[in-house]
Amino acid sequence: MDGNFKAEHLHPTHPEDEVWLTDGQCFMVSKDRYKAHLAIAKDVVQPSECNNHRAVNQANASRHKLEATGIGGCACARHGCFVPHSVVDFQKGEQQMNMDYALCNALSHRTNGLSQALTFYDINCQYNKHFRRRVNESLYLSLPSGMEIILGIGLWHVHGHQDKCYVRYASTFITGAARIDGEIMETLWAPLNIISPATRGMSTPHRQECLDYQMNDSNFMKMIRMSSFLCQKYKEAMKGVAESASAFDKLNETADPIMIATWEEQDRYAHSCRVADPSVMDVFEVQLKRAPTRKQQELALLSSRVGRLGGNLQRGAATWIASGITIEEMQIALTMDTRRLGRHPTETQTLDICRRRTKLQSRIDEFTTVAATHLGEGFDIDDEIRDLHLDFMDDDSEDEGINGSDTESEPEAHGRRLRDLFYPEKTVIPLPSNFGVARCAELGVEHLIGQEIALREGQANDALQAIRMHLADKAVLFRTAVRPAKSQAKSTRAWTQVHSVERVIRLNTMIYMKCRAQLGNLDAHGLLKKYLRMEKCHLKTTAAVADPNARGQRNATLPWFWSLDVQGDSVSSDWMNEFYRVHWLRTKALHDRWAEELILVEHEMGWTLEFFLFKASTWLTRLTSNGEAQTEGHKCYAIRQAHMYQELAKHAQAGFIKTNPTFRPIS
Repeated sequence: MDGNFKAEHLHPTHPEDEVWLTDGQCFMVSKDRYKAHLAIAKDVVQPSECNNHRAVNQANASRHKLEATGIGGCACARHGCFVPHSVVDFQKGEQQMNMDYALCNALSHRTNGLSQALTFYDINCQYNKHFRRRVNESLYLSLPSGMEIILGIGLWHVHGHQDKCYVRYASTFITGAARIDGEIMETLWAPLNIISPATRGMSTPHRQECLDYQMNDSNFMKMIRMSSFLCQKYKEAMKGVAESASAFDKLNETADPIMIATWEEQDRYAHSCRVADPSVMDVFEVQLKRAPTRKQQELALLSSRVGRLGGNLQRGAATWIASGITIEEMQIALTMDTRRLGRHPTETQTLDICRRRTKLQSRIDEFTTVAATHLGEGFDIDDEIRDLHLDFMDDDSEDEGINGSDTESEPEAHGRRLRDLFYPEKTVIPLPSNFGVARCAELGVEHLIGQEIALREGQANDALQAIRMHLADKAVLFRTAVRPAKSQAKSTRAWTQVHSVERVIRLNTMIYMKCRAQLGNLDAHGLLKKYLRMEKCHLKTTAAVADPNARGQRNATLPWFWSLDVQGDSVSSDWMNEFYRVHWLRTKALHDRWAEELILVEHEMGWTLEFFLFKASTWLTRLTSNGEAQTEGHKCYAIRQAHMYQELAKHAQAGFIKTNPTFRPIS
């Protein structure tokens, strides 16, 4: 199912003069019954609970000069043939009441005896929530008795949904779907759009006939090329079955038999309950929890039993350390902003930096005053604190924002000296990580080391999550703003957005580097194996970042920090077992779909040959009708049609046997 907004139609100038010749006899639906359905149908605009899809948002689109804002229809998901009596006009965009009529007509067309139907629609996760209720309440909608509808979303559109929709609605995980992508309608609209502009101003009957003829020609071309198509699909299926079986067998050979039995049961249960509850398909996704944030770590420390028993001193230590970590982040942000000022900042920029420095110095003074409370009597405000130098990732040029030029004028030099009287962003605050483990032991505050390590782990998780999110935002900006920009103004605005995102990425990268360095001071070497060094090459925006579920993308193509989205070390058994389970389930699904594809293609070969022979015999029986002789013209036409189908059958059989030597016709 899909909509096409290129096939518009203007209001007819003289509707009273229109003559209908084939109303509702081909692919477009009958006008009177369709209008009666629209007259009583109530299309309630529902807010999308998934993503901001175009089809949902265009539900209220209205163009007063247009009788039809587009068309919507249904086609066979495997072969791309339009379904008769299932193409409708849109009045105000792609509304549910339009697609309801198209779908019901399609499912009612020669489906007697079928108990299931697999439907693909761009917004199936939202569209089908109240579909049965709308059908039951309508006088003009009906479904075959007992038919079960299985929901799917095309493999291209499903990546625009929430992550959970991928395993719930992608054809890769639907039993019986074989190897189809669910996007066949997109390929059918392309040739139809060639004539759509020409039909825009036609009379309504003429437009309907032109669209019907085009769709009929599309189906006919599909039919006469079916044998070549199936031969190609058979070769692909044989190769796919062999490769997927090899990959799946290797996993089975190395996996624990007990675990395999558990995974097989999960697979069976998920597929048996999928129709009633698509959420059971979530077993195909990683089930581990996300890494804890710094706020969650601080909350855990404050509510821990140790904190409650340690008195006010112990209870306030976590908050004090957290405030120190916040000060360090403010120092990094201020340093980066100062470096961007250049040699000749404006008075406004200089004033802003001075105000921020004053505010930061106040925070540092307050933090240092409280430090004595937590560090004990042995702490001296003049204690030597380790001065940790942090290299900036963008140090490709000199620090022009801090170091002035030797050739600057006297007023500029005087202004710079006034601005640089103090550098609170360079002040090293008295945190345990800045003292070192040995000095903390001398002061008797070893308990603070564990608390800071926990908070630093949360800080690293926060920074990496921000980097991941903004790298994804940057990829989306390139795809939706930079590349489509057709003017200088739009291009400038788009690049301004990109540079803004890049600044946030650089800031969080520097925070992460500082956090990692402090973890090293605290001798948290176990965590350093998990939180690796950040390199410039890790921050590049790639297709894998923009769409990690896209075909051909694997976790190996992403930097290491993309796999730290869940709890636990990447080398732990729990982590590996979870991803091994998901990999096994997905590899099995791939193998199952290829096996289904091979079975279907072999049957379709036999069905195609039988169809051609049936059509040939049908035309031969039409040489006489009800015992009455036909005219010579009718006889010639019937013989010509029969000969055409006989030749198609010969060509198909020869191709099938050449491709598959074991092929035998059904009868």
